[in-house]
Amino acid sequence: MSTPDTPHKEAAAGASPSEPDPRRWLALTFIALAQLMVIIDVTIVNIALPSAQQDLDVSDSSRQWVITAYTLAFGSLLLLGGRIADYTGRKRTFMIGLVGFAGASALGGAANTFGLLLAARALQGGFGALLAPAALSLLAVGFTDPRERAKAFGVFGAIAGGGSALGLVLGGVLTEYLDWRWCFFVNIPIAAIAGTGAYMVVRETRAKGRARFDIPGVLLVTAGLFAIVYGLSEAETDGWGSGTVVGLLVGGALLLGLFAYVESRVAKPLLPLRVMLDRTRGGAYLAIGLAVIGMFAMFLFLTYYLQVVKGFSPVKAGLAFLPMSLGVVISGGGLSSRLLPKVAPRALMVPGMLIAASGMFLLSRIDVGTSYAAGVLPAEFLLGAGMGLVMAPAMNYATHGVRAEDSGVASAMANTAQQVGGSIGIALLNTIATTATGDYMKEHGPVTPQVQREGLVHGFSIATTYAAFILVGAAVLVGFLMNTPRPAPAKEGAELPARAVHVG
Repeated sequence: MSTPDTPHKEAAAGASPSEPDPRRWLALTFIALAQLMVIIDVTIVNIALPSAQQDLDVSDSSRQWVITAYTLAFGSLLLLGGRIADYTGRKRTFMIGLVGFAGASALGGAANTFGLLLAARALQGGFGALLAPAALSLLAVGFTDPRERAKAFGVFGAIAGGGSALGLVLGGVLTEYLDWRWCFFVNIPIAAIAGTGAYMVVRETRAKGRARFDIPGVLLVTAGLFAIVYGLSEAETDGWGSGTVVGLLVGGALLLGLFAYVESRVAKPLLPLRVMLDRTRGGAYLAIGLAVIGMFAMFLFLTYYLQVVKGFSPVKAGLAFLPMSLGVVISGGGLSSRLLPKVAPRALMVPGMLIAASGMFLLSRIDVGTSYAAGVLPAEFLLGAGMGLVMAPAMNYATHGVRAEDSGVASAMANTAQQVGGSIGIALLNTIATTATGDYMKEHGPVTPQVQREGLVHGFSIATTYAAFILVGAAVLVGFLMNTPRPAPAKEGAELPARAVHVG
């Protein structure tokens, strides 16, 4: 059931209309560059992970925390970051997040222990939680014309879907020709360019009113998400029937349920329920979260398949992901941006999920001897093309019709869905994969290098099959839930949606 959310004079902070910022397209360039840095950082470490794991003596069961520490901190703090952006200034929050992210990256590059590396990754996630919702909300209040908005979010959606694959390419080059530590250091010049440009051309906006932050909500949602992801991770070693695992999963679910209850009672909730209960936005968040569950885990699996099983160098393994980026650019940056103003969102998102699922099913059939051209390449292209059709409309409709004072938290929910979906996907599917690999090697002993490779691929195959079915289920749910009609043609002289107050 949808909750009315149309902006009005009392509810929409700063509802006074203003002329579009003439520098908005230039601003998009620097905002998109910062967003690209955040997205690629989720996967750039994947390609360097085998080298870092060996250098810092990290166990196989612990390696996923290099990824999960980032995505968990990011996802659990994004809602707070969105609220901070709304009430203290979106440009200001964007700049603080950018500087902090660069500093945490420098710490990660200099880490000489596994613990310090995890701390740096968590700090990156925390500052990313300020940066990402501020970036998306700056676009939401800066592009209100439907056609311009479609183009801007087409670019943003392509970055969200393809940036992860580009991170693997960049990670491969840096790892092979420099060192895995440069996968962290590279963020410093990117942040410097994006920060300098944004400082010069991005206009400051914020909601009216004094900021009041929902601290109980922050604590509940952070603890709940952490318990669920940690429980999924522990299932790898303790088993799904373990009291610890069951307790963590049930406790996490209860904490999230309590969070929803608190949000319905407090005066200034961290996440106003009106943001999520809108059917259009709720469908967009669901699509983002379910779509990335398989995608993020697939990056981890393919990295090890290409380097450990097929013997690819880090550069060759990174370049092997280019077909996925090509698929995203074609479908997200090209096709989706043209069709967004003309068709209903589910007309793009449901086929996109099914196309991505077909890529996952194809990937689940690879074995040790499968050639890259016959197995991996077409699967990657299908997955990228499908994700491009999903992410561009989902990012656009994630802030559809939202009140001006809620644009930051609505943007944060889109990023939360992406990062938490990625965290849960990596934890869940990595557990499934390693369990299947262990069972295979027990059944096919003695353990030789060939049996190890076969066991690794067997585990990946089982996990990607689960991921494919998740995408099919997501297509059914989104098709049923997101019944939003195609956009109405813009009428000449129609009133523009409410904007946030411009203060600079």
